[in-house]
Amino acid sequence: MLFLVISTPELSRPSLVREQRKKYWPWANDKLNKGLATSFYARTGRGAVAVFDVDSNDTLHVILNEWSEIVPAEFQIYPLIDSAAITDFLDQNN
Repeated sequence: MLFLVISTPELSRPSLVREQRKKYWPWANDKLNKGLATSFYARTGRGAVAVFDVDSNDTLHVILNEWSEIVPAEFQIYPLIDSAAITDFLDQNN
């Protein structure tokens, strides 16, 4: 199951959360190495964007709770369909 997740961190001065934010990228790399994510990007200004490839909503829930422990944030979550799956779907429904 693919999900696009966009984070908007809680408002605070960047200097107050710098050390905590440094923990985010090693955590993100761990998710990439485990195959739970396909990409992470920092957003200009504040926040990040990630694409997760997980087996269930429960797994995504655990990951987002971990993320919130590092950088408290609000998340926008968008379920995705990969290009092969949507092409197959469209071909089957002609």
